[in-house]
Amino acid sequence: MLRYFISTCILCCFFFGNAQSKPIDTKPKDTVVHKQPYGLRVGIDLSRLTIAYFEEEYTGLELVGDFRLSQKYWLAAELGTEKRSRQEDLYNFTASGSYIKLGIDYNTYANWYGEQNLIYIGGRYAFSTFNQTLNNYQIFDSNRYWSPDGFAEGNNGNIEFNNLSASWIEFVLGVKAELFANIYIGGSVRMGFLIDGLNKKPDNFDNLFIPGFNKVTDGSNFGIGYNFSISYFIPLYKKVKKPKKIEQTPAE
Repeated sequence: MLRYFISTCILCCFFFGNAQSKPIDTKPKDTVVHKQPYGLRVGIDLSRLTIAYFEEEYTGLELVGDFRLSQKYWLAAELGTEKRSRQEDLYNFTASGSYIKLGIDYNTYANWYGEQNLIYIGGRYAFSTFNQTLNNYQIFDSNRYWSPDGFAEGNNGNIEFNNLSASWIEFVLGVKAELFANIYIGGSVRMGFLIDGLNKKPDNFDNLFIPGFNKVTDGSNFGIGYNFSISYFIPLYKKVKKPKKIEQTPAE
């Protein structure tokens, strides 16, 4: 009996000593795998629909979409059509056509786990094809002897300019926030710069309004635009979110 007791004590001492020789991890690692959804987000611009509702001389529709490439980068696109009639000081015109914009958005917002919100900056290359009709115009004349109450009528007939085109680049600043599950509300402001060598203008005239770009200002290649969208996110797959490595400085 004594022999079995001694043998048991020896085995216990062996296992205890072996367990004590292993280092104790005072910083247990998080074994939970964090995955984030990747997919396609599609939606519609509400601002153009709102303008079309309140202004009879305007119609427009824009579809928006983006696809998540990584933790920070999204491939983005807008596709739309616009028609605008406008009365200026000396002329009345109508411009109509379609456009497409392609580019990249960079998310600057650090989301909490499970969030997919964006505060982003981005860029676009945009291309538009359109037609323009000069409905009527007046001739400017500093001598008002023959027309004291206004300028002389130039032409009341429609003059059409077809197969026009324009290209520009855009700087984009915007936000997108999840309103409900997979439903996002967003808004952006855009500054466009027309590329002169890629614009097709009417003979002896100019492009007055470019769909997707907005009004063209004399002597300037810059234009300002905006959109306000609602979109739906279609998750296609998930990827593991890699934690950031924290560099530890050696203690002095």
